Amino acid sequence: MKRVIIIFFSLSAAILSTAYFPQDDELRLQYSKPISSWPKPDIDSNINYKEFSALPDSGLEILKKQQEPRAYLGKMLFFDPLLSGSNQISCSSCHDPEMSWADKRAVALGNDHLLGTRNSISLLNVAARKSFFWDGRAKTLEDQAHNPIAAHHEMAMKPEYLPKKLHKITRYRQLFAQAFTDSAINLDRISNALAAFQRTIVSRRSRFDQFLDGEYKALSDQEILGMHLFRTKARCMNCHNGRYLTDEKFHNIGLTYYKRKYQDLGRYTVTGDTADVGKFRTASLRDVMNTGPWMHNGLFRGDMIGLINLYNSGMHLIDPTPEQKAADPLFPITDPILRPLQLTIEEKRAIIAFLNAVTASPNYMSRPELPR
Repeated sequence: MKRVIIIFFSLSAAILSTAYFPQDDELRLQYSKPISSWPKPDIDSNINYKEFSALPDSGLEILKKQQEPRAYLGKMLFFDPLLSGSNQISCSSCHDPEMSWADKRAVALGNDHLLGTRNSISLLNVAARKSFFWDGRAKTLEDQAHNPIAAHHEMAMKPEYLPKKLHKITRYRQLFAQAFTDSAINLDRISNALAAFQRTIVSRRSRFDQFLDGEYKALSDQEILGMHLFRTKARCMNCHNGRYLTDEKFHNIGLTYYKRKYQDLGRYTVTGDTADVGKFRTASLRDVMNTGPWMHNGLFRGDMIGLINLYNSGMHLIDPTPEQKAADPLFPITDPILRPLQLTIEEKRAIIAFLNAVTASPNYMSRPELPR
């Protein structure tokens, strides 16, 4: 009897093996070619997408840039709590290099222990962004620097006082003279130096990059399946495409909490266009498994399967009726790009495996000795 059972399970395993692994082999063969020959992604006809591309191996170049006078000054300023009104909070309080340049909180914690309303976005690869903040209200890194310094619930520093504060420190006067034409300190130079440093904050290359460069053994069969699903059935590439896995655009994915406690109207607060209600910037998925909690409100804390379940549902849970929209022009409409996906649990796990392959090992940075 035991022999019969053993034979039965052996045959079953053989049947499962022949049914499953040819599919894996076929996918691996399809993706072990130049990207131009890969299966086409499932992209809506009205969307212009960019194909995947690998990160460059720029480690030595970045280290050199960080030693340039302006970036070096920006690094000092970035880690210096003197930029805050309380002398206790620095840019690195919410963008910590040991936490993948974010803070691992659902929403930011700032001056007087006040909570913000949005998640701190990782600064990894920030130089490649086309806009800044979840609502895109800043168009350059220089513009972006002013807001958190002045905001009461963040660094609470009166901007007009900051240059005078830094000017009292001899070493800062020297650093500004090295970075610019003289030792004058003003807000434009402060934001310029901060931006120069932030442009050096980049991801390390991941196994995904190695695969894109032709090292086809860098990804497992499950990860290749996940990448294929990401491109096709899961429809992720409609928003997460290109080198940094983001379309740099704004979408309403149904998380506005409209007329409820955590309401956030998103990009509408910047543009005043009712079509922008509830829209937020598409986050980059580079190093995504290191940069949670995820979403503009940090709703998902370390549970990627829950986040995928959200997208799997299609998210069209609170779309207004025509009558509701006519009566309330601000009633948010979930982006039609979102649809029920019918992903199986195995497919969800494969997508998570792929996202792990997109995530590189953390790139830590020592905190500098500050000018005093």
